[in-house]
Amino acid sequence: MSAKLNGKVAVVTGASKGIGAGIARQLATEGAAVVVNYASSNAGADRVVAEINAEGGKAVAVQGDVSKAADVKRLFAEAVRAFGRLDVLVNNAGVYRFGPIESITEEEFRRHYDTNVLGPILAVQEALKHFGPAGGSVINVSSIVSTDPRPQTALYSSTKAAIDNLTRGLALELAPRKVRVNAVAPGHTESEGTSDLNLFEGEQGKSLIAATPLGRLGTPADVARVVGFLASDDSAWVTGEIIRASGGLK
Repeated sequence: MSAKLNGKVAVVTGASKGIGAGIARQLATEGAAVVVNYASSNAGADRVVAEINAEGGKAVAVQGDVSKAADVKRLFAEAVRAFGRLDVLVNNAGVYRFGPIESITEEEFRRHYDTNVLGPILAVQEALKHFGPAGGSVINVSSIVSTDPRPQTALYSSTKAAIDNLTRGLALELAPRKVRVNAVAPGHTESEGTSDLNLFEGEQGKSLIAATPLGRLGTPADVARVVGFLASDDSAWVTGEIIRASGGLK
């Protein structure tokens, strides 16, 4: 195991599968004790925790819906109870559904914004109560569609644009408290969620790969390694940045 995050404690929201699970594993590999948050998939979260523990790492699973303030408060209280401190917050939990503008309902709007935007705000509010005098690192998971929206992604894309703005604004606000805030913006990444929606199947998948300079789809591990950098002291002079992990896709 790497020692870059030895002695550090990280909370990763939405970490029961996909990119979140990859991030949890990466941070554990680099030495952090990891709190694997999940909303509903306790089996997935338990699997991630078991994998980390089997490799000699430390992890616990904590249920909590990031769109609910009481759940977020409990998530961080349990994190500190389990590991005694907090150093890193990764705001990964998110929802997405694509479709024409006519299909967006008030309920769907609130679901997207409550999870994708309010969730990170609530999480940062709680994390600030537990970061120590040395500060901390907040990493938000954005997306390349935040600056390059595609047809029928208006709702999801707008939440990620909000995350970009939130990242830059909080970086300025929290710098005096030694809290760095950055974001990683994944490109087209294969995960359980994208597989369930068949986003990269057939001709569409081939065209997306063809448009990506490195010639393949991303993996959760590709994104997780960037998060590991932002969580560690290797990025001690980096804040307010949004790093695209997209294989060169602009």
